[in-house]
Amino acid sequence: EAQLVESGGGLVQAGGSLRLACVVSGLTFDDWTIGWFRQAPGKEREGVACMRLDPSGTYYIASVKGRFTISIDRAKNTAYLQMNNLKPEDTAVYSCAVTTYPAPIDELLEEWNLSGGGYWGQGTRVTVSS
Repeated sequence: EAQLVESGGGLVQAGGSLRLACVVSGLTFDDWTIGWFRQAPGKEREGVACMRLDPSGTYYIASVKGRFTISIDRAKNTAYLQMNNLKPEDTAVYSCAVTTYPAPIDELLEEWNLSGGGYWGQGTRVTVSS
């Protein structure tokens, strides 16, 4: 069974940066799509970004496009979410997850978020102060 462990969260001022890591064991990224999700206090969980290697593709929600970058280090079996120019509205618990759901990359996040399928990590908290 796969296990996902996130790290890298913390407290940062608005405009700052953080890099989240998701170490995956029990599977490789060759056959899976990696996604990052977040849940802000009092709000529903939302998908933030996802990445697939074969066929290759990435997708970001509009509010983070240009500020966040998802990447994979296959040698370390680790996925990352580089977050730049952070805003107070980015404050949330961030979780990584993997799935084999075959939807097109630009349609996957919303369906995946609703189904909650695949394997999920426990989350790491990001707090952005104004």
